[in-house]
Amino acid sequence: MSSTALALSNPCEAGATGAVMPVDIAAAKAIAAAVPVAETETIDLLASIGRVPASEVAARLDLPPFNASAMDGYAVKADNFLKPGPWRLRVAGRIVAGDVPKRSYEGAVRILTGAPVPQGFDAVIMQEKCRVEGGVIVVSERPRAGQNVRIAGEDLRRGDLLVKPGDLLKAQQLALLAGQGMAEIEVRRKIRIGLISTGTELREPGQPLHPGQIFNSNRVMLRASLDSCRWAEVFDFGIVPDTRETIAETVAEASTHCDAIITTGGVSAGEEDHVTSVVAAGGGRLDVMKVAMRPGKPVKVGRLDRALFLGLPGNPNATLVTFRMIALPALRKLAGLSNTAPIWALAIADFAYEKRVDRTEFVPVRLGAGRPDGLPRLTMLGRGSSASLRAISQAEGIALLPPGVDRVEPGMRLAFEAI
Repeated sequence: MSSTALALSNPCEAGATGAVMPVDIAAAKAIAAAVPVAETETIDLLASIGRVPASEVAARLDLPPFNASAMDGYAVKADNFLKPGPWRLRVAGRIVAGDVPKRSYEGAVRILTGAPVPQGFDAVIMQEKCRVEGGVIVVSERPRAGQNVRIAGEDLRRGDLLVKPGDLLKAQQLALLAGQGMAEIEVRRKIRIGLISTGTELREPGQPLHPGQIFNSNRVMLRASLDSCRWAEVFDFGIVPDTRETIAETVAEASTHCDAIITTGGVSAGEEDHVTSVVAAGGGRLDVMKVAMRPGKPVKVGRLDRALFLGLPGNPNATLVTFRMIALPALRKLAGLSNTAPIWALAIADFAYEKRVDRTEFVPVRLGAGRPDGLPRLTMLGRGSSASLRAISQAEGIALLPPGVDRVEPGMRLAFEAI
């Protein structure tokens, strides 16, 4: 166990122990705690969108596999145009896509897009540049060798790298693999994520709501986010009441079946916040206890048995921010992805906001019209409340307000992540 990892025996220490660390350090520790799954499976190419290749895939054949016409026209030999023009050539045949030229030709050959260029021919004159007189074409412009011909292997050569382990397979890459004749691909198996909602006060949407209770919005938000990750499989353990025994039982079950555990709620220092002490009592370790961020300071990161542990705060805005900034990069690493960090873009603040100089803050924003320099304007939604559902529901991005400044002024450049 590292010197910064904590194992707690006293439940009262759960929210009070551990140094407050910067966001980037906390995210790096979360990524470091994630060990990519090693198991692989071979699946149908059509089912592999959004999955992670298990190994390098190299080209098996040249693309195109033969010299092909890039347009409808007439295949010719450039050497036939050395004398002054105009030139007249007899049309000796016709080739369409899918044909295999079976004989040698002289003169010109009518050819359609995608058809193989016959042996010895090295140019295609587009049909609009020819005048047809009976069985003869009349050409006024001298063609050059290679004109309107897709040369064999100009797109890909056998052995060229097509995809790397750690890529996220996109439709365009699947088209590339299909063009090589691949029907299957080996990918890393999906990571198994256990999702646990803690809180005696929680009810699921559709259930009766009694005084003092609230609906479980975090579960829906996280399920929707994780369900869009084709490399993940969610095991939903539902709502667990705020008792140490029930939380311990559920977390223990999740740790035996899952590669990662995400809990929401119960990570602060209150009397009913049991998640941290449950992890410690179960033999787990916590590498992150407190983070100099708002919202989301009490987020926890560590390991419990074979599972990555991610304890997120219960307030919705804090759940969203800590999920995207700390949990999701670690889950991407767990799935074997090479690119794990949020994708940041630059924009201009269209608001004023006072903040603590020693912490990073994340606020929901809406994007406004761009400036002459092309950077969009950011309008802050709400005032950064951790429990605000309306603000995050309207947000088009999350802006990062960096440490080292105590006030954001209109016109300041900020980084934001689109959501």
